[in-house]
Amino acid sequence: MSTGTFENWAGNIVDIGVIYPFEGSEFVLVIAGLVFWVCWHIRQMKAENAALDQQVKELSKEKLKSLDLDDLDV
Repeated sequence: MSTGTFENWAGNIVDIGVIYPFEGSEFVLVIAGLVFWVCWHIRQMKAENAALDQQVKELSKEKLKSLDLDDLDV
């Protein structure tokens, strides 16, 4: 994982060569980042939907308990 051997930054960049590690792997890293980003969003949506469903169930139970069915004129 050598980043080249040089003593002075002043000069032609072609002569200096690669100045960062993993040269040539940019495309693979971008694809991996996109896959991770999409998977994270899917997992986050599922978690938020599950939490919302749980809250709706709890609030629905509380609402049913708070109703006074004796006041209904049916």
